[in-house]
Amino acid sequence: MNKILFTIFVIVSQSINAQNGEDLFAEMEPLDAIDQRLLPDRMLFTQRLLWGEKGAMRSFKRYELTPENREKELKLRRKFLITHQILGYVTLAGMIAQGFIGGQLYNGKRELYELHKTVGNITTATYFTTAGLSLFSPPPLVSEKKGLSSTRAHKWLATVHFSAMVATNVLADDRKKLHRAAAYTAFASYATAMIVLTF
Repeated sequence: MNKILFTIFVIVSQSINAQNGEDLFAEMEPLDAIDQRLLPDRMLFTQRLLWGEKGAMRSFKRYELTPENREKELKLRRKFLITHQILGYVTLAGMIAQGFIGGQLYNGKRELYELHKTVGNITTATYFTTAGLSLFSPPPLVSEKKGLSSTRAHKWLATVHFSAMVATNVLADDRKKLHRAAAYTAFASYATAMIVLTF
């Protein structure tokens, strides 16, 4: 199980770092208003795998690479990212609950162990679903311009909280102090990633 989580971590980290960033909710201008390119120069590995010129989704007639289909994909992308944002808040609430329950558990309230485990499993599920919605959404129309942006900071922090979330789960049963440190790191970087997009 640890090897699988580590492999997923490496792939996602490389995908996040491979792209210089993009605006999560970029303006959806008509394709001909920007230029004739249908795909951005840079895409996440996961997006290229599914939505690139020869991506898996291109084998379906509904997702052939045409201007009309790209406009539909941009609408689908918007739905993915809105759901990503909503589940992000649900995940943050789960992390806060976990922090409270975990603190009580560390203070000797052993009867909270099963609750801590259940809330942890739910939070983990919403976290990775949230990540998947971003990683596997159709790509934007154009790549983000170079330079520091809130979206780029959000992606850099995603590398940190993704790593910490994997570590939190791997260390759940064996090393309590490291598990706790990883959980606090995941929460702090995750909350900060949400804040940078808000302000």
